[in-house]
Amino acid sequence: MEDSDAKERIMRCTIEGCPGEYEEKLIVHTVRSHGKVVVIDHVPAEVCAICGDVLLRPDTIRKLEAILKSSKEPSDQVPLYEFA
Repeated sequence: MEDSDAKERIMRCTIEGCPGEYEEKLIVHTVRSHGKVVVIDHVPAEVCAICGDVLLRPDTIRKLEAILKSSKEPSDQVPLYEFA
């Protein structure tokens, strides 16, 4: 029964023409918030193994929004380069 449950959880890529399937991964999510670039590491996501399309679950999005609204200081800083 576990094999059939695992097969049911496999989701095909939603990008037209892509034969890939989504896999659970931890990603680096980058967003601009209040004029600043914010990088959030270790975000759970579904990522297509072929084209790289990324899907975030609603609960993950709510947590990302809460992180962006919080006044907590980031755990680290990263260099930012301008593409000129």
